[in-house]
Amino acid sequence: MWKLILGFIVFAAAAMYMLSKGGDIDMGGEKHGVESHDSSSAHGASAPAAPASAASN
Repeated sequence: MWKLILGFIVFAAAAMYMLSKGGDIDMGGEKHGVESHDSSSAHGASAPAAPASAASN
């Protein structure tokens, strides 16, 4: 049982260390609204993928 608790503490400490070194990380959850969308998103900007049959020719 003590190994499980020790493992959890080590894992939590490693996760907190990585999150603190990660830079601008938002732990606020989902955002809805205009300010949450990036204007340069590739939502509709990318071309559709070619069909698989065209790739094999």
